[in-house]
Amino acid sequence: MTSESGPQSIGKVLSDLFALKGYARVQGNEQLHKYWKGIAGEQLAAQTRVIGLKRGVLQIGVSNAPLLSELVAFRRLQLLKKLQEEASELKVRDLKFILRGDIVNADAEDDLPDFLRGEPDL
Repeated sequence: MTSESGPQSIGKVLSDLFALKGYARVQGNEQLHKYWKGIAGEQLAAQTRVIGLKRGVLQIGVSNAPLLSELVAFRRLQLLKKLQEEASELKVRDLKFILRGDIVNADAEDDLPDFLRGEPDL
């Protein structure tokens, strides 16, 4: 908030509060997730997660190394072009794919034995 003397509009106060608490960032991340899911498609989106947008570079976490290699070598430019066309207001200038082992594809988890799913033995 500012140190201006006198009353401030409620809109200004709320805007400052939202920025301070990070609510705009959360809403922005949800928008990034929606765009990525629409551009990447259901199958690819299930194996990836939007990490964030930093200096025009959209960072995407990838669940496994073979998929990471495929995205970097063969699909990055195609996905970037589609993202720039459909979400030009985001001003994404590049995509960066990062291996993240904590991303689990729900379909792939169905194929795992019970002891790897994290379900308790009863």
